[in-house]
Amino acid sequence: MKPASLSRCLCELVLVFAGVTASEAAEIRHSFLATGAETKIVGEDGAIEWTYPHATRDGWVLAGGRTLLTVSKSSQFPNGVVVEVDRSGKTFFEFKGLQAEVNTAQRLVNGNTMLTEAGPKPRVLEVNPAGKIVVEFPIQCQLTNFHMQTRMARKLANGNYLVPHLLDKVVREYRADGKIAWEAPTPNWAFTGIRLASGNTLVGCTYGNVVVELDRSGKVVWQLSNNDLEGDPIKDACGVQRLANGNTVVTSYGIGESRRKLTEVTPDKQVVWTYTDASAHGIHHFQILTTNGKPEPEPALR
Repeated sequence: MKPASLSRCLCELVLVFAGVTASEAAEIRHSFLATGAETKIVGEDGAIEWTYPHATRDGWVLAGGRTLLTVSKSSQFPNGVVVEVDRSGKTFFEFKGLQAEVNTAQRLVNGNTMLTEAGPKPRVLEVNPAGKIVVEFPIQCQLTNFHMQTRMARKLANGNYLVPHLLDKVVREYRADGKIAWEAPTPNWAFTGIRLASGNTLVGCTYGNVVVELDRSGKVVWQLSNNDLEGDPIKDACGVQRLANGNTVVTSYGIGESRRKLTEVTPDKQVVWTYTDASAHGIHHFQILTTNGKPEPEPALR
């Protein structure tokens, strides 16, 4: 057997053992929300279905079809803002930041919106639909660089809050009184903190160009880096999502024009889907919405 044929056969075998056939891998299609310098929803055919005219940091497509967005600071929004908008751009909810910037937002089951605010008094907030702050506590991180205090915080099913701290290189789980319930160091700036059903925590480590899965002791039990992939496609591993099928999608925020922006791998680190566009801007974070026409189960692990 020729080397190329042998390599192809081995690749197909790995995909089968990972629960994905070669034909299925070739046919994977996703639609997704992308946030960053460009805010957009991309269809499974690669066509742009919707755009929002502001740069964003985080975002979710909600069950009713509206989109919750954390809008980057600008002349119009000097401290950042969280908005809920429909496809026409009409705003249904708005909470303006009160410090340096707002870096994340999450719509909770009770209808409140959880967000983090960076500044001299970094904090986690929950805001009710009327815009009133109903939960507030400080987070423990460095105070010299507000922009690098935290990113994708999430409220957990146990009522605690998982908060990645970039320059501190740590992920912390806070109780609602602000006390630390758990923490683990990360190999580089922690951008994304995702609590998995197993109890492990998946972390995107930005400039480390690595994604790590940590157990409760902080031990790395799985990781993905350019050492596992051809062509060094990961550059600034910001947003990450663990799909329902166990695959992991990671963005390359700093990859640049006409290069791969999103990469999906199996647990065995086989690439089964990628997204490339001509934009010079990377994708800050994203939400995979559908796979081959079927919605990704909620809640999205991202």
